[in-house]
Amino acid sequence: MKWSEICVHTTQQAVEAVSNLLHEVGAQGVVIEDVEDYDQMMAEDHFGEIWDVSGRESYPTSGVYVKAYVPASSDFQDTLAAFRKEVDRLRDILDIGSGDVTVAELDEEDWAHSWKQYYKPVKISQQLTIVPLWEDYEPQPEENVILLDPGMAFGTGTHPTTMLCIQAIENYIQPGDRLIDVGTGSGVLAIAAVKLGASHVEALDLDTVAVESARQNVETNGVEALVAVNTGDLLKGMDGTYDLVVANILADVILLFIDDAYDRVKQGGYFITSGIIGQKRAEVAEALQTAGFVIEETRVMEDWVAIIAKKG
Repeated sequence: MKWSEICVHTTQQAVEAVSNLLHEVGAQGVVIEDVEDYDQMMAEDHFGEIWDVSGRESYPTSGVYVKAYVPASSDFQDTLAAFRKEVDRLRDILDIGSGDVTVAELDEEDWAHSWKQYYKPVKISQQLTIVPLWEDYEPQPEENVILLDPGMAFGTGTHPTTMLCIQAIENYIQPGDRLIDVGTGSGVLAIAAVKLGASHVEALDLDTVAVESARQNVETNGVEALVAVNTGDLLKGMDGTYDLVVANILADVILLFIDDAYDRVKQGGYFITSGIIGQKRAEVAEALQTAGFVIEETRVMEDWVAIIAKKG
């Protein structure tokens, strides 16, 4: 079977937005190629190993390549034209760099496994290490491991937005806390929360592919008794209150349900938001405060922001 590889030359800030667009046009996998990641991987990692990756010349000299794969079909050119228009529309809200879109044709086995060479064990917080399901990895004593296969869902756990969110959960969660993970993707935040002491997590995503991926990862990590993965449109239809609500999604989406999050967070609980680009930081913070939250802490990694807000 033939597949079309769509490559978008963009910025780090636009990676998540472009990835979402690619999934919307039927992408069957996403690879992010960033020369900064390459340079970091070529240095000694947390585990005393050197990562073996392809040469630096295959990476962009500036910006990021976001590559995705869709089945070759008779209507592909129409799909591609519509995708280019959606990428152009992102310029109104994000710095997407050149936004150049190129296409190459591949055989199925070429893309199905090639992206895995870039995805290695990563220590993402004081307590947690994410290990790809296919890696033969020996944990260190007392190292808490999350086994993950993101499949076609967004969320390898190694993106700055996810790391910020997990580090915040680690700092604010208390044993026995109940939590909602909005836009769960691969389920990594929900799994992390349980491994950090949560007694129950409601993991929600509108994308049925993500829901299935999250369920598989939850089962792989043996936490299915504590994590309920369901299809959900943000917090619509949810009731009751929770110790934490977490959301690692785009700032514009966070702005849509801040009032609902306030209703779902119990008094003294926290709303942890990530996926916020630097330019949207003030807007999200203002909306949180308007809803009644108190900004407890703001964390920054590269150009990404996480805001921890408390319901006082």
